[in-house]
Amino acid sequence: MGKNEIRVVVLTLMLVGCSVPQHEHEEGRTQYAQKARIDSARSVTMEQQCRDKAAHQYNTRPARIQLEGVVAFQGSYELRGATGSQEQFTCTFETDGQFLHLSMR
Repeated sequence: MGKNEIRVVVLTLMLVGCSVPQHEHEEGRTQYAQKARIDSARSVTMEQQCRDKAAHQYNTRPARIQLEGVVAFQGSYELRGATGSQEQFTCTFETDGQFLHLSMR
């Protein structure tokens, strides 16, 4: 085997090693968001707070705010949404439902 053939084999092995997804090597380290199971009263309160904060921030009416479902993520809850003009945001809440902050995207 010549030097060029060895280089090709080494490069091929390096590329194959890079193409394996990271999560196959490190099971249990990846954290995924998941749909939260919280009581409906807390969910409604969180949605209303998020609507009010986003409406104030984007200078629009709360009725023009569209929200997705509550998602549990790394010890908190997130509620994603968008305004009528498609400005996206995320409201974050503590595990007890207390509002933390509004993140604009």
